[in-house]
Amino acid sequence: MRAVVQRVRSARVVVGGEVVGEMQAGLLCLVAAHRDDDERRADEMAKKLVHLRVLADDEGRMNRSVKQEGAGLGIVSQFTLYGDCSKGRRPFFGDAADPERAEPLLERLIDRVREEGVPVITGRFGAQMQVEICNDGPVTLLVDV
Repeated sequence: MRAVVQRVRSARVVVGGEVVGEMQAGLLCLVAAHRDDDERRADEMAKKLVHLRVLADDEGRMNRSVKQEGAGLGIVSQFTLYGDCSKGRRPFFGDAADPERAEPLLERLIDRVREEGVPVITGRFGAQMQVEICNDGPVTLLVDV
């Protein structure tokens, strides 16, 4: 699995003019499943996102996790993270999991994060979404498991 993780002051996800998720400070994660991913990878990604220490402590250092801070986590499906642009001008998406495989893995990831007691917002799998963020820092990381 791959995630682009952004530390945010706020975020919201809009589908068809409807706000489907909204959060204050925390992490907004754009997540893609690889064609070879399995449930173990989804579980690893959940642990990584919940415990990633990129929120500021009292001294302003990146030293706290969303779990420690009681902050939110946004998880939005984005298969284009596996787009290969190394040849030609059109990305190749052959490494991304098919929707039938990816959706259950994303749902498992979301369930595991919720089991950790972290509030989660999501988008809608396969929908055309608008993701609005106020990036904090900015802090943006690429996470692969």
